[in-house]
Amino acid sequence: QVQPVQSGGGSVQAGGSLKLACVVDDIERYYCMAWFRQPAGQGRDWVATSYAANAHSSWSKYADSVKGRFTVSRDIAQETLYLQMDRVKSEDTAMYYCAKDARGSGRGQGTQVTVSS
Repeated sequence: QVQPVQSGGGSVQAGGSLKLACVVDDIERYYCMAWFRQPAGQGRDWVATSYAANAHSSWSKYADSVKGRFTVSRDIAQETLYLQMDRVKSEDTAMYYCAKDARGSGRGQGTQVTVSS
């Protein structure tokens, strides 16, 4: 399988915004895709999941720590999964990974997000 290709990480000040992208071949095949993050020296945390039953039926779930601030979305034409991060906090600093399912399988190479206060 081809590994997803991530982009969009970087440094941002607390309260700012950042948008992560994850290009996935044949993205429409995947009912469930997810974002995870792993702060340095810590375990992996689930961030958000995008569900798409078909082109007209989709929904999302979020960890309590990011609910209301982060938004996950898909662009089928661009074969890209996005994570829009708004009102970021220092505790959002981590390596972020997209994955092809809710267990974290088939993940991308990761992209670092650093939030400074």
